[in-house]
Amino acid sequence: MNASGTSGRRLGVLWGVVTVGMAVSAGGGPVVRAQEPSDTTIAAGRRIYTQKADCQACHGWAGDGQKMDYQSPDGANLRVSTLDRDQLIFVIKCGLPGRDMPAFDRLSYTDDRCLGRTRADLGRMGLKLPDPATTLQSREIERVADFLLTKVVGQGEMDRAKCVDFWGEEVDVCSEF
Repeated sequence: MNASGTSGRRLGVLWGVVTVGMAVSAGGGPVVRAQEPSDTTIAAGRRIYTQKADCQACHGWAGDGQKMDYQSPDGANLRVSTLDRDQLIFVIKCGLPGRDMPAFDRLSYTDDRCLGRTRADLGRMGLKLPDPATTLQSREIERVADFLLTKVVGQGEMDRAKCVDFWGEEVDVCSEF
């Protein structure tokens, strides 16, 4: 078997582990939060998404996969995602090795907190994990997830009303809708 076939099989196995890990972490049922995120928390998540973590470079400012930087990897269209809060937090913290999604948790893959793997394990499996623009604290990751769940995930295509809601005010970019 060629090297790409072996790498593809390894990626498939790891992706299966990620999927199972997310399902287990989600407990198989709906996620219940102690309280709904506040407008302040959502705004903080948007700032982290657009500025600190620069998620828009790959996922686009609207989270629709229309990336802002053409040298960045292609990010998923988060507007059609079906991930729940725990799954989003897991993916943001641990990334997706071999899939261009970086891990934003500073300690991911230094021990076995992410998929029971370390960076050395990923290297042996032939999987790369890109470096993030920055690392995020757990509360920042939670704020990004809350922002995404409130303004992006499952919201369908962007339109003018969603654009204004996304930014919290009328901005120039909304004039294209």
